[in-house]
Amino acid sequence: MKLKYLCLTACLLAAGLVLPQAAAAQATIKVGILHSLSGTMAISETTLKDTILMMIDEQNKKGGLLGRKLEAVVVDPASDWPLFAEKARELLEKDKVAVVFGCWTSVSRKSVLPVFEKNNGLLFYPVQYEGEESSKNVIYTGAAPNQQAIPAVDYLMKEVGVKRWVLEGTDYVYPRTTNKVLEAYLKSKGVAAADISINYTPFGHSDWQTRIAAIKRFGSAGKKTAVVSTINGDANVPFYKELGNQKISAEDIPVVAFSVGEEELSGVDTKPLVGHLAAWNYFQSVVTPANRDFITKWKAYIKKADRTTNDPMEAHFIGFNLWAQAVTKAGSVDVEKVLAVLPGLETPNLTGGMAKLLPNHHITKPVYIGEVRADGQFDVVWKTTGTVPGDAWSDFLPVSQDTEADWVKLKCGNYNTKTKTCSGQNYK
Repeated sequence: MKLKYLCLTACLLAAGLVLPQAAAAQATIKVGILHSLSGTMAISETTLKDTILMMIDEQNKKGGLLGRKLEAVVVDPASDWPLFAEKARELLEKDKVAVVFGCWTSVSRKSVLPVFEKNNGLLFYPVQYEGEESSKNVIYTGAAPNQQAIPAVDYLMKEVGVKRWVLEGTDYVYPRTTNKVLEAYLKSKGVAAADISINYTPFGHSDWQTRIAAIKRFGSAGKKTAVVSTINGDANVPFYKELGNQKISAEDIPVVAFSVGEEELSGVDTKPLVGHLAAWNYFQSVVTPANRDFITKWKAYIKKADRTTNDPMEAHFIGFNLWAQAVTKAGSVDVEKVLAVLPGLETPNLTGGMAKLLPNHHITKPVYIGEVRADGQFDVVWKTTGTVPGDAWSDFLPVSQDTEADWVKLKCGNYNTKTKTCSGQNYK
């Protein structure tokens, strides 16, 4: 009897040891998705949520990662910047996600940044931004100014002959900082202050009549004028509509936009936009086998033949694949181990090249200028011959000319090359 009892006890103990291990092996890897599904930015961000869901679904069909399935944890920060921080905290502290793909506006990224740094989380940020930042906890897969804004201005100067500049933006950190960079760059090229007009309007701005009239007057001085637009979200629709109402064509005053892509043009009357420009690192119209395959998979997943692809979607495609590759290489989803192997990794982009993650946590990207077509797609009118490395700190702002980001050798995101000091977050 005693022998049976001992045997039973031993068997139960063994089962107790085995079962938690089996359960742990089957535990999912949680992936956070932090994109606005309501509010002014939903027009742009909802598609990015769907993109990551598709990538997770595809990865799970391959067997997941490290023998574990991926589980999406979707939250809606509702275009409310403080709510972004609250939702990020929830993902990291309550849901214990391994990684987060999210944010669009820089104000949302700035809102969550302290949360990710405090909790040592990992954020993949997929949208063009103003630069002047490099965090250990953020991978910037969108364009820095030297990968979008400056090439766009160069194109307008050299190919279109623009002499007067309207820097028109939504009133928040990305347009204001980008326009500081562009203003300094234009002046370095000999453009007079009188030939630069800078203006900001609130999120969701809809009454453009007065402002478009002012742009029209500014462009009537006898010098070729262009608008460089950092207008974000649903304010773009009435902006372009009013350009049409006031009979301002792309031949008269071309607009080059940094936040208008295929998704924003979908379902919109594009007649007022035809001939205007956008600067991105990807267009749906680029013909490559990789892009054709991605578009086919996207339409099949979303079950809507008219759904478009766009640049931030490609950035999430790149970011997700870099993360999956790093997890596989590290053999772990631990943030420190993943960050240790991420720099230097490469993955195919959708335009026929490779995206490489640099020590400053930015990637290499090609640059395209596209002209809006009547069907809401873009004809590529200019592109770089290769990829451009993302520059975290602008060479055109005095405050950052001597700043370098390097999380491999310097282990710092804002290292002053003159004082040889790291003045912000670094590896302890």
